[in-house]
Parts: sequence; C-alpha cells; structure tokens
Amino acid sequence: MLDISLRVRVHVETLLAAQNDMGVCDAFEQYALVGKPDAMNAPHPPKVAGIDSTVPAPAHTVAPVAAGTSPAAPPNPAAPPVTVLQDRLAGWVSDLTTLHELTERLTRTSALDEALQELLRAGAALVGARRGLVVLEPGDGLGPDTTIGLGLARADLGHIETVPRSALSYGRILDGLPGGEDGVAEPDLFAEEGLDPRHREVAARLGYAASYAVPLTPESAGSTDSADRLGAVVWLYDEPAEPNERQRHLVGLYVRYAAEHLARLLELERTRASMATMSDELLPARLPRVAGVQLAARHRTGPRGGGDWYDALPLPDAALGLAVGSVTGAGPSAVAAMGRLRASLRAYAVMEGEDPVAVLSDLELLLRLTEPARSATALFGYCEPAARKITLAGAGHSPPLLIGQRRTEFVETSVSAPLGMLACWEAPSVEILAEPGETVLLYTDGLLHRTGETTDRAFARLHAAAAGAPRALRRDPGALADHVLRSVLPNGLDAADGAEDVVLLAVRFE
Repeated sequence: MLDISLRVRVHVETLLAAQNDMGVCDAFEQYALVGKPDAMNAPHPPKVAGIDSTVPAPAHTVAPVAAGTSPAAPPNPAAPPVTVLQDRLAGWVSDLTTLHELTERLTRTSALDEALQELLRAGAALVGARRGLVVLEPGDGLGPDTTIGLGLARADLGHIETVPRSALSYGRILDGLPGGEDGVAEPDLFAEEGLDPRHREVAARLGYAASYAVPLTPESAGSTDSADRLGAVVWLYDEPAEPNERQRHLVGLYVRYAAEHLARLLELERTRASMATMSDELLPARLPRVAGVQLAARHRTGPRGGGDWYDALPLPDAALGLAVGSVTGAGPSAVAAMGRLRASLRAYAVMEGEDPVAVLSDLELLLRLTEPARSATALFGYCEPAARKITLAGAGHSPPLLIGQRRTEFVETSVSAPLGMLACWEAPSVEILAEPGETVLLYTDGLLHRTGETTDRAFARLHAAAAGAPRALRRDPGALADHVLRSVLPNGLDAADGAEDVVLLAVRFE
C-alpha cells in the first residue's frame, strides 16, 4: 500500500520541529514541496473524476509596515506575512492530499490494464493534459508488452507507432538515451527544429501540439538502469504547453508510486500466465475425433493455479474414455499432482476402461499410497458412441447434466466419497442412454463455487442455463459450453483469473 498519509504526518512533524529552532519562514523555505512561492500558490489542477481538487488562489496581503520604519523601506524577507505562510501550508497540504487520494484509487486496482488506465487518468489531471498513452515494456525482456491509450483509439495508437522510435519522447526514454531520466518535455512540437517529418504529420493528424513523457521506474529498483524500467508514459497537449515545476514534481511523485504498484501487478500477471501455461500443457492439446460423437472442452485456470482437469482418449473397440476431476489445493504442487493423477488414469483406462469402478478404485489406491495427504474428486465414463451409452462412476464429484430438446436433467449417481478419504473406495456405476442430438455435460465444482451461491442455488442456476440454451446452440457442443459459462457466471466471473478453476467437457451424440 502507498501510505501518503504517513508522509504527511512525517513532514508536518518535521516542519513543526523546525519551526521551534529556525522560525516559521525558514522552516517553510527548507521543507516546501517544490519551487517558488508563486508556483505554490497557483491554482491546482483538477483531480480525477469524483475528486474536487479546485483550491482557490490565495489572496496575498500587503506586508504590514513595522512601527518606526518608513513605508518605503523594503520588507524583511525573513518575516513574511502570516497569511502567506498559511497559503503555502494550505497548498502543500492540498498537494499531499491529492496524491494520497490518487494513490488510494490506484491501489484499489487489481488488474494490470486497469492500473495503467488509472495511471493515465490521474497523471493527465496532474499535468493538465487531456490525452496520453503508456507503453509497458519491461527492461528485463520478460513481458508482457502492451500499449494503452487515454483518449486515443486503437487506430490512433497505430499511427503513433509508425513514427520512428527515436523521434518520440517516450522512445528515447525506453531506449535509455541521455536526458530521459527526469522526463522529456516537448512544449511546441511544430516549432521544434529537426522534428521528424513523420512525427509532424502524425501530430497534425491526431491534433496534439506538445507532450510530456516520464519513465516508469520503481523506487525499489534503486537505479535508473534500463533493465529496471517498466516502460514510459506520455501525456499529449492539444496546444503548445508544458507542465510547470510544481506539476512536474507532483506527477513525478505519483508515477514513482504507481511504478511500484505496477511492478507488483506485473509479477502477479507473470505468475498467472506461467500457471495457466503449465496447466494447459498438462491437459490434452486437442480432443480426439471419434465417429458418432462431438467433443468440446472449456478450461479456466485460477490465478494461483489449480488441480482441475479433464481428459478424453480413444479406447479399443471404438470406445471413448471421458474424465473430469479436481485435486485439492492450489499452486504448483496441485498442478503437478493433477498431472500425475491424469497420467495414471489414462493408463488404467486403457487396461480396464470398460469397468469405470475398477479404474477409479486403482486410482484411489495409487493416490492413497503415493500422496496420502491429498484427496481428489473424479468422474470417469466409458462411452460407446454407436450405442449412445456412457457407463459412469464418480468419486465425490458433481453429477453430469443431460441436455436435449425434450429434457434437461441431472444424471442420478450414487453418493460416494472423494478419492483418498476412505480406507477402501467403492461405488456402483450408472448408465446414461442418450438420444440423437443430446449432450452430456461433465464439469468440475469450480463452476458452482464461482457463482458465490449455495450449492442448491448453484445447481439451479446451472440447470436453468442449460435448459434455456437456444436450439441452434445445441447442435454445437462448444457453443453450448460457452452459453452455459456465460449464463452461470455472468459479469466476467467466467474470466481466466477467477478464484476457482473451471472445467467443462461437453459430449454430443450424433
């Protein structure tokens, strides 16, 4: 968290202590934020939406004439009027309050793109600009690389990218050229000598005449080396302009704090991408093609990586093995355990797949002997496409959902314990007989947990989503799975960065 309030307290306490030793005026001269008194008393720029930052310019009073002195005598610079000191303190506190509010808004962002947009909006308010863009290009080369604009469409960003990189202010920062450490101001692009013709053309087309760019370098980096830089941010002015000294100081403070927050989100984004890649590599690269059935799968990996999995493998006699399951826990250990369990189930399915109870019994014994501290749920089905039949056994798993034109119902399965919970697991199998055009939907518990509702309500939501699927979608198992995801998990709950893993395996009989 960025604790600006602590900064305020430290500076105010220091200011009060200094006043006791050197006087109010000298204390302000030493601890004022930036610049000259006139700059401090300038009207403050507007804050981001929802924050009223307008502070009226203080009315300066004429210094009183001391007794026994001539009115023409110059005022004593060591004893400014109390009103001026109050104005300076009010401006200083207002600036710190602004920074506190803006950084609080920033730290409430939890996604990288959202944080970059907030950085652009807040920075534009601090420097008095209307548009801008941020280029995320970590110096370590590990990515992700992205460009996000404020008030600029994707086509506008494309036009800017056609300008030679060395001719752009943020390009010089990203390339580590001299003079970009503290920001690059271009107050009047069209009056600047030696401006690249392509840059002049793009600026005229997009309607900006000046820019101010600063690097994105976390304070914790401890250096300005390009390897520590996350990228650069630039704000664009419609008319020739540049931020004054006070604005540069405030936006500099804000950007340094923002870079710290972005660095944390960047590491989180990289971890999520790594876990998703690892999980995807342990799952089937593609589903098999078997006559008589159509297959589709959907997989969403949580931010920490989970143990949900699915499988579909051809078996002898034109049969098909279908499986979904979930390993307890999260993180790399759960992902590795999921991979071992899935590989073992494939071996058992090839040897005795026509008996799903035997497959899960062997899997339970293996889990209990090799990983006694871990449990798992699983559902395995021996599918005979020609007969439109699935022989199914489940271990603590949610029942499949049968979806057809005339019926939508959960398959009744016996209550059974998860694998690894009992000394000896056993449960009877059930048979599913499907009609032509019907789909059997296998899924993991993450689909129900992400709704945030009770189990009964989550099951009801799933049933309603499947029953309400349009007839056209029922002909495509992939479209049906997408419809169920969007209906059960609306408002982005089906995104890949949800708290729970989600797996759907749809099997449609022709």
